[in-house]
Amino acid sequence: MKSTLTKILAGVACASLALPALAAPSINKGDTAWMFVATLLVIMMAIPGLALFYGGLVRAKNMLSVLMQVFMVFSLIIVLWCLYGYSLAFTQGGTAFIGGFDRAFLNGIYDAAAGTFSQAATFSKETMIPEFIFVAFQGTFAAITCGLIVGAFAERVRFSAVLAFMVIWFTFGYLPVAHMVWFWAGPDAILDAASLAKVTADAGFLWQKGALDFAGGTVVHINAAVAGLVGAYVIGKRTGLGRESMAPHSLTMTMIGASLLWVGWFGFNAGSALEAGDVAALAFINTLLATAASAVSWMFGEWIFKRKPSLLGAVSGAVSGLVAITPAAGFVGPMGGLVIGLLAGVVCLWGVTGLKRLLGADDSLDVFGVHGVGGILGALLTGVFASPQLGGQGIWDYIANKGSPDYSIAGQVWVQAQAVGITIVWSAVVAFVAFKLVDVVIGLRVPVEQEREGLDITSHGESAYHS
Repeated sequence: MKSTLTKILAGVACASLALPALAAPSINKGDTAWMFVATLLVIMMAIPGLALFYGGLVRAKNMLSVLMQVFMVFSLIIVLWCLYGYSLAFTQGGTAFIGGFDRAFLNGIYDAAAGTFSQAATFSKETMIPEFIFVAFQGTFAAITCGLIVGAFAERVRFSAVLAFMVIWFTFGYLPVAHMVWFWAGPDAILDAASLAKVTADAGFLWQKGALDFAGGTVVHINAAVAGLVGAYVIGKRTGLGRESMAPHSLTMTMIGASLLWVGWFGFNAGSALEAGDVAALAFINTLLATAASAVSWMFGEWIFKRKPSLLGAVSGAVSGLVAITPAAGFVGPMGGLVIGLLAGVVCLWGVTGLKRLLGADDSLDVFGVHGVGGILGALLTGVFASPQLGGQGIWDYIANKGSPDYSIAGQVWVQAQAVGITIVWSAVVAFVAFKLVDVVIGLRVPVEQEREGLDITSHGESAYHS
């Protein structure tokens, strides 16, 4: 591979804040309309999609508590995102690991005196969308990432502890990884080799290395899954695990939630193209095909080994495919997406069975087995199937304004592995410290008698169901 100082990667879900004075940039209304739709779809993924998916998997006495946790974590993170999160993730700071405070409180996006709004770059030069919709779109990513974590320690954690942990982990876990992977100055700043070198030098740490993550394999899924797994270890196992039934109370709700996730994921993946064009269409078909393939492969794998195909297995397979295709969606061809989906189904099936037993943690809703394993698999395979020789998009050369003929599968997989490893270590360390701090100040677990009675009544004074 050529040095990242002589080329730049296209298709990663980030945008520029520092736009050069080229031709007068203009808002593309078609792209903008698509980004409104994509943002709404991602909101639907979290509330109600993720909430119902998780809610159906817990026992009836904890259904409302899970809905409450997902709903309020989403709301809390959106507030923090607009106060300081967006600025730290998507502006240039003094380091490649975190941004600055230029956009704190969303300052500078709207100029009241001039009556003008700032614009955000897409992946085509001089093609813009309103910066506010980019803020909203990326905010939904941050919010659903934090929501994913609660599934790992569901049914036994104080509500106040969940909120306190999320504030710490979002600030020191999510934001640095998002900046490292997705921040760059955008295509409009690239005019020649010198400006390309400047853009690359000012980008996030993993962007500089050339890491490919189209819509959040590292930033969202691995990041959240590792934090959840650490939480499962630190908090401990549910009372009665292995002696009492922990079966899902409503697979109907879980199936509805998974279906909403699948629909919303088209906004998640295809929206990360930031434009309503060819790359968005590629991400769309890959999201459709890989998810279906993963559902099929998980179902048949379970059918072979457990003698019966289950609805829980089918929907878990679909979610596994969604996770695995996320980093690859706009980079790989459809047949690459098909292979990623087929592998994700069987590998994540092992993740929630064999690997889960090896780890020994009570990951209540298999966050690591699905999002961690699927995210790692997808991130690594992105490096393989992004190759033009295997039908992928390769790397875009913004100086020549065409695809680069230079692509090394081995080299890109090594870069992907570095991104995976850095994300795992970063998230694990931040999560461990955050959980320990919250445990000292608030206490992580509810008392045993409250856990046995159920968090719906003891934590919230309400019940999801009434007889």
